[in-house]
Amino acid sequence: MTNFAYSEQALALQKRFDTEALAAAELQVIVHDALSPVDRAFIGQAEMFWLASVDPQGAPTVSFKGGAPGFVRMPDDKTLRFPCFDGNGMFFSMGNIASTSQVGLLFMDFVIPSRLRVQGDARLTDDPAIVGLWPGAQFAVQVDITALITNCPRYIPRMQRLQGSRYVPDMKTGAQPVPGWKRIDAIQGVLPRRDQDKADTAGGLISMDEWGEMVMKGDPRA
Repeated sequence: MTNFAYSEQALALQKRFDTEALAAAELQVIVHDALSPVDRAFIGQAEMFWLASVDPQGAPTVSFKGGAPGFVRMPDDKTLRFPCFDGNGMFFSMGNIASTSQVGLLFMDFVIPSRLRVQGDARLTDDPAIVGLWPGAQFAVQVDITALITNCPRYIPRMQRLQGSRYVPDMKTGAQPVPGWKRIDAIQGVLPRRDQDKADTAGGLISMDEWGEMVMKGDPRA
């Protein structure tokens, strides 16, 4: 049974809006601490989720994580694993995980629609047997699940999926195209050495304004 509990402030709001009985029942119905077959099927087809984390001062952030369908692995009913692919180099969320370990994951499907929230204790791992599950990954994250919350689909806009991201690393080789922002002329000098001089192979240098126009137009090369 999960140790998920409401805060005093949440309980006060439940009392104010007459949802105390409802909220108590939901602890028994929609809150659980192990992946169900339905949870596994939902996460198993996901190609994105949102990751919430907090820094040592308690300041939160949320980031988007994406990959090929099934990129989040479930070695057992109380564990999730996902890769850290090449990003902007800030390691904001990953630094938070290394500092405080507390995370929240929101899985969303806009086609069905449906959603699932996961809370847990996370850690970074360089274990080759784990990181090697995702060619192109820099390292991986393991989440020990403390609570899962099944949410209704109300308010989720229904959307049509067009295509996956072209930047997801190849599942066999880990290869991926050079993203547009790494072609911006003003940042060439601060790119990691492994990324310098790659702009020429991706179409040449561009300005910050040109990259911004690509983003606004939905250019997949941005």
